Amino acid sequence: MAGNSQRRNRRTANKKGAQVGSGGQRRRGLEGKGPTPPASARKGHAKNRIAHAKAKQAAHRRPAPRRGGAKGTSEMVVGRNPVYEALRDGVPATTLYVQQYIDNDERVREALQLAGERGNINLMEAPRAELDRMTNGLNHQGLVLQVPPYEYAHPDDLVVAAHDNGEEPLIVALDGVTDPRNLGAIVRSVSAFGGHGVVVPERRAAGMTAGAWKSSAGTAARTPVARVTNLTRALEGYQKAGLTVVGLAADGEHTVEDLEALDGPVVVVIGSEGKGLGRLVGETCDYRVRISMPGGAESLNAGVAAGIVLYEAARRRA
Repeated sequence: MAGNSQRRNRRTANKKGAQVGSGGQRRRGLEGKGPTPPASARKGHAKNRIAHAKAKQAAHRRPAPRRGGAKGTSEMVVGRNPVYEALRDGVPATTLYVQQYIDNDERVREALQLAGERGNINLMEAPRAELDRMTNGLNHQGLVLQVPPYEYAHPDDLVVAAHDNGEEPLIVALDGVTDPRNLGAIVRSVSAFGGHGVVVPERRAAGMTAGAWKSSAGTAARTPVARVTNLTRALEGYQKAGLTVVGLAADGEHTVEDLEALDGPVVVVIGSEGKGLGRLVGETCDYRVRISMPGGAESLNAGVAAGIVLYEAARRRA
């Protein structure tokens, strides 16, 4: 009969009753615990270990240089003719990579000779697979030249340098000029006509690449280029420092030949050939001037326009 068994450890009930002093554990056990966390957040899960490893690597990884600061990223010039021309035109370089067992033609010999004459360029031999990896599969023809990041100046440095020389600042600012060859040509004109530097915006504009350096014909070594995050604010800063901001525009109220402001401290702003000056930049200018063109051409290349204005400024200052 149930409950009268003499067998040891015999269960006499189908359910275990509530224990005294459980403290509501049963009730809490019935409460929901919320949604299941993702695998990367569950301790012990493989994805959790992977996430921790990635976070640890990121904490120890050096931050990448910020574009537009004092230093950017290095550039690779690839191909036998481009490498030779860069070395011939004095483009600064740190390392010349040469493919193992390369066909030693005239361009290769000339590139090696120019690099050797510089004395400060490392010569490295590398297998073709490594050069393919470095150039992302470009047709390097066995020669790769590493160009160091360009060290941009601060916009205030251009004014300080002019005052240190006892001269009125003559600066060119570019708005939307995206061709590095135009930038190099403008740097060359600034150097030729006694200017004190060039200012370029960080975004949607050409920077001092190997192509710009080549177009400058070596003058980039002595003519500083400053880079700014906001061109309008940089121009307003120049105005506060006493400089006149002159913008070139096809519909300008004045002509370059009649503008007396070129005699004093001035910033000449040049826009792209297609779009011209941006709205905010144009509104910031103290004067909007045009270049007289009796032949009837609608516009001029940015490099040509800069040369004309700089020549007029140099003529007035002389």
